[in-house]
Amino acid sequence: MDFQVFGVLNDPGLPRDEISVFLISWHFSCLRTISDTLNIWIDEFVKNRQMFYIQQRQEEQKMKRAVVLILAVMCIYPAVAMAETVKLGFVNSITGPEAPIGENLSNGVILAIEDLKAKGIDVDLIKEDDTGKPEKSMAALEKLATRDKVVGIVGPYTSATSNADAKMAERYKVPLLIPAASKEEITRQNLKWTFRTSGTTGDYASILIDMATKLGSPKTIAILNENTDFGVSAATSAKDIAAKKGIKVVFEEAYSKGSPDYRSTLAQAKAANPDLVFMVSYVADAILLMRQSREIGLSPMAFLGAGAGFSVEQFAAEKDISNGIFSSTQWTQAVPWGNSKAWFERYEKKFGKAPTYHAACAYASMMIMGEAASKVGGDREKLREELNTGKWNGILGEVSFQDYDGYQNQRKAQMLVEQVQNGKYVTVWPTELTDKKPIWPFPGWTK
Repeated sequence: MDFQVFGVLNDPGLPRDEISVFLISWHFSCLRTISDTLNIWIDEFVKNRQMFYIQQRQEEQKMKRAVVLILAVMCIYPAVAMAETVKLGFVNSITGPEAPIGENLSNGVILAIEDLKAKGIDVDLIKEDDTGKPEKSMAALEKLATRDKVVGIVGPYTSATSNADAKMAERYKVPLLIPAASKEEITRQNLKWTFRTSGTTGDYASILIDMATKLGSPKTIAILNENTDFGVSAATSAKDIAAKKGIKVVFEEAYSKGSPDYRSTLAQAKAANPDLVFMVSYVADAILLMRQSREIGLSPMAFLGAGAGFSVEQFAAEKDISNGIFSSTQWTQAVPWGNSKAWFERYEKKFGKAPTYHAACAYASMMIMGEAASKVGGDREKLREELNTGKWNGILGEVSFQDYDGYQNQRKAQMLVEQVQNGKYVTVWPTELTDKKPIWPFPGWTK
């Protein structure tokens, strides 16, 4: 109550009716003041609410624009949409006698993991070393399938380990993608869970003998192979293909892998005077066989190596014994598929050496397994179906896994032939994929 009102109420000379009129007037004045104040508060409240709603709508518009942008990016780059972690296994000959070639597989997988990550696919990769022994490889696959619970496995390297692991994959119902093993029987056992990127020993022998019959007129062939799964399968394929071409097998022997001396066997081959000498070996034996062939003067129309040990830099570097040797292969930098030349240069820069076809096959296999697994998640059965029906394009060209000629889940490989010329591999066959002409016939041993 203000002082004016207090004075009026305490003035004894004022009549009561005047006091009443004054009080009524004062009350109306207070009400007007309260009303004006409330109107000001209401105006401020409405104005603030309007600003709030405007800001909210602006934020909503920003959010909508962000969502549209994200969706647009996901449409342009589908890999972003499927980014997730997939758990895969990799079995390889990291140590042991086949480690020099196993290193190529490991390096190829390293590049694949980098490229999968660039596509938004993170791979939790569990590696196992089987040292090239079937029993260790089987134990590794069992661990990956049961304890680690991977959705799929790439590997192993050799034919012996791959053939053993194929049966284990069937037992544990885990997709197995074999990158480089070529034994015919691996994908001829009606197995549902095993797939193979690698060509077969029949592919290896066929491209070499086809080339030889186009470049020359060979009538006879000697076959020397190690007595392993790979060696025996390749020798059988070569013998069958030679027979179809009308080429007579004049000498054939399966030798013990890792022997210190092959001169007696090579001397018998020389005595048979073959036009072609077809050899199947891993790298250590390949070098020793050629060194001792030089010693005894074995000099046919052509030496034909079935990939493996005849297709690695370690062999080519032995210039006094490797010049002019042919080797079948599944990939070279000369092919037009999947920017192979750039991939070759990237590999060479990163690892300080040229990649073999083993590296390319391992790279392609891990890319396929990673992309397929990311698409279907952690479901092994769905992954098996995806591998069975899918198609992929990359440095091996178009890859799909087919049933044909008694094979199941087998890639039809376009094979090539390399030749060592002055310590370097050059692609010499087929003619449409060459980067140099072949040296034919065998130029003889360097002095």
